[in-house]
Amino acid sequence: MRHHRFLAIFVAGGLVAGLAACSTGGSKVGNSAPDVSINSPDIGGGGADPGDCTVVDMAVSSEKIAVLTELATNFNGSDDAKLADGCAFIKIAKKASGAAAQLLIDGWPDPEANGPPPVVWSPAASAWGGIVNERSKKPITGTATPFMLTPLVIAMPKPMADALGYPATPVGFADVAKLANSPEGWAAYGHPEWGPFRLGKTNPNFSTSGLNFTIAEYYAATGKTNGLTREDLARADVREFVGNVESSVVHYGDITMTFLNNWFRADTRGTALTYASAVAIEEKSVIDYNAGNPDGVIDPGEEPRPPKVPLVAIYPSEGTLFSDNPFFILNADWVTPEEQTAAKAFETFVQRPENQAKVLSFGFRPGNPQVAVAAPIVAANGVDPSQPQAELEVPSPSVLTGVLDAWANDRKAARVLLVLDVSGSMGDSAGGNTTKLELAQQAASSALNLFKDDDEVGLWEFSTDLGPAQDQEYLELLPVARIGDQREKMQSIISGLFPTNGTPLYSVSQAAHDAMKTSYDSTKINAVVFLTDGVNDDGETADDQDQLAALIGSLRSGTEGGGSTPVRVFTISYGEGADKATLKRIAEATNAAAYDATNPKTIDQVLTAVVSNF
Repeated sequence: MRHHRFLAIFVAGGLVAGLAACSTGGSKVGNSAPDVSINSPDIGGGGADPGDCTVVDMAVSSEKIAVLTELATNFNGSDDAKLADGCAFIKIAKKASGAAAQLLIDGWPDPEANGPPPVVWSPAASAWGGIVNERSKKPITGTATPFMLTPLVIAMPKPMADALGYPATPVGFADVAKLANSPEGWAAYGHPEWGPFRLGKTNPNFSTSGLNFTIAEYYAATGKTNGLTREDLARADVREFVGNVESSVVHYGDITMTFLNNWFRADTRGTALTYASAVAIEEKSVIDYNAGNPDGVIDPGEEPRPPKVPLVAIYPSEGTLFSDNPFFILNADWVTPEEQTAAKAFETFVQRPENQAKVLSFGFRPGNPQVAVAAPIVAANGVDPSQPQAELEVPSPSVLTGVLDAWANDRKAARVLLVLDVSGSMGDSAGGNTTKLELAQQAASSALNLFKDDDEVGLWEFSTDLGPAQDQEYLELLPVARIGDQREKMQSIISGLFPTNGTPLYSVSQAAHDAMKTSYDSTKINAVVFLTDGVNDDGETADDQDQLAALIGSLRSGTEGGGSTPVRVFTISYGEGADKATLKRIAEATNAAAYDATNPKTIDQVLTAVVSNF
């Protein structure tokens, strides 16, 4: 059994993040909170295989699937694809960086389900290659040429950046740490109405921006720009510095789109400055957001609307890292010399200036330094083509894995209430001889292992006619308390749940939110995980729209204007009968995210992704 938290969530997180939205790509959810699903197939491209060429299967992260599919189509069948003894044919498939990393560590099992093992792997950043090599104990990836670049930035609403004096006054991670721990918050800069400093950051086990930000934090704590060591990670002052920055985190997420979509919706309501003070994202996402396209995807019929309060990309004074989108021609057992030769022909092709120029239209910087950075990477879009002035070195593979292990201890702690539906429909078959409840029990029990011992977790079950008096809608099975002290007991209780009656969705979600607000702890991430397979049906007021409107209004009032006790409700639509629309509205009202487990067999992966927020 793997005991590292990041390995336990690597593949599920990568699957969810990649199929819903990567850190710089986007989920097709318009301008609302991400509706995270893992039921979408991988996307491939490159044209039809002629059958007489050396096929090069290529796994690429989502943000570059469109441009690489176009380039592969142009390459296949051209003179550039001709080899001394035949021709090359490139097949592109989308595979999230984290998912592909874990598959490579595991030797790429089950090609029928996961797709053919790749000859070329292009994750969002080279750091993933180092993690693969370290965990697999085999140099699968070597050095690689970047395809396109985008630096990690601290995205901040322009009024806040102005208050800090940026860009005339440099801003770095040390300033973030100072702001995060200031009891005055933004009042120290003349804006008490903005409240405390709030940071949005993705989980480094899931997201490239989260991984790069975490690496940069540890660098900033040491004062180094290169040569980070495992000994550095263990220093008390380094851990204190990182802990101070992490203390300002709103919550962790598996994708940056959670923050950007919520931020954009808050902007519409005039509350952008109290939702978040800064979010760690790629430069490309700032361009998209300011263009009115926070998820990076323009859907048919969608009209981009620039935000009222634009973002400014702050390039940390200590330096930053790039998502360099490398082309790793793999040194794996399944890759032949002929395939490597064919792959090199395509690598040469994509580095040509005319092909590198294509990446600019997607908001990325060309990987080929001979191609100049140009629009849309211009000041008018909130970014600075002359930045960053300093670049941080990607740590060695052993230090990269050490960063993830250290962060698992230094991250902000969580207070989470698990609210599980035990209505009658949870006893329906999920396929074979397994019920939906049985699958959920297995997944929930496993997900408890992803919390660190000092996290606080509680458990409710809900349905109608519960309790000794048979008139309760939920039962507190275990209070919110240190999970290290009650993990096994909670797992035992979960295993003993059984399906009962109706689904009082509205009233119980309200009660769970209120309970967590009453016991709010400002030093922790406070959240509810609400799983249901049905629609509101309490036996009296099924689908009561007035009750629903009151619920949404109440949830939103605790979040609007940067409420002092923000409790986020992460919802899971479980099975075909779940009320996805309502659950999405509940998540949006609390600036959280809605997750989709329409296929009950995906519930383990979905719960794992939900826990990534903590």
